[in-house]
Amino acid sequence: MKVLLYFEGQEAIKTSGIGRALSHQIRALTSAGIEYTLDPKDDFDIAHINTIWSKSGKVLRNCKKRGIPVIVHGHSTFEDFRKSFKCWQLAVPFYNSRIKYMYSHADLVITPTPYSKSLIEGYGFVKKVIDISNGIDLEEYKESLEAQKEFKEKFGIKDDEKFVMGVGFPFERKGIQDFFEVARSFPDVKFIWFGALARILMNEKVAKWIKHKPDNAIMAGYCKGNIIHGAFQLASCLFFPSLEETEGIVVLEALASKTPLVVRDIGVYEPWLKNKTNAHICKDNDEFVSEISSLLENGETKEIIDNGYETAKERSLDIIGSKLKEAYESLLK
Repeated sequence: MKVLLYFEGQEAIKTSGIGRALSHQIRALTSAGIEYTLDPKDDFDIAHINTIWSKSGKVLRNCKKRGIPVIVHGHSTFEDFRKSFKCWQLAVPFYNSRIKYMYSHADLVITPTPYSKSLIEGYGFVKKVIDISNGIDLEEYKESLEAQKEFKEKFGIKDDEKFVMGVGFPFERKGIQDFFEVARSFPDVKFIWFGALARILMNEKVAKWIKHKPDNAIMAGYCKGNIIHGAFQLASCLFFPSLEETEGIVVLEALASKTPLVVRDIGVYEPWLKNKTNAHICKDNDEFVSEISSLLENGETKEIIDNGYETAKERSLDIIGSKLKEAYESLLK
């Protein structure tokens, strides 16, 4: 069995969750002993298409003509496009039509969570949907004193200095306004947001929020490797107030890094995150402030950290590889 992993515009999406899903899928398939190719001109038995744009549609049509089964990965939903890029409202009809075309022509849709599965099934035009996490490489996020040292040197973090981190494109949907508002309640604590977006693509409201952000909020831009790993390992918490996700790879990264996790109470975390069991789930900024204040003052309990790591282990790439192999074999039968 040989699988085509297709990601349109790999360079453009490499810093996004979908971009990281490519490296995760490669490692998951490798762990399961599945041969793969990234070239749609190769010979292969199954196409696993992860993007929805015009070239992706062409690959899908060519596979259909050749009688090759097609999986489309449900990274995207109608819901998670809202409040993202500049002028997103104008792009909604095109975006929605691309989702409908790709998902309705797939032999199988794989999506990361039960929540996103329920959304896609609710659209009414999809044949079959299953949920398989994007997964996480536990080895990549293990403790590294070198990574911690590099991060502290880059951002001038003192030994034992407490800080709060956020990760993601600076979208309205990611909750960046609330990140800044909560930061105002802790003027002596650094709140560092990792993630960048070209100004031309940025929502005007977000640009205004960034311009008027509190002094203790730092826009770190896109960071990778030891810098971001060191941040996860040293942060008092990952504060991720996103309003909508299909999974949230950064949440898995925090759990794998044994980083305390503070998230918004949204549907995507049902049933795998539980408040005060493996995460802190809050409804509004008052609750965010209360939970972050407690973590800054008292730290996290070992039980919650351990439970969170177990949640990440359940989504390790070897397990994801086995689940993808099962899905591929079922489709070929």
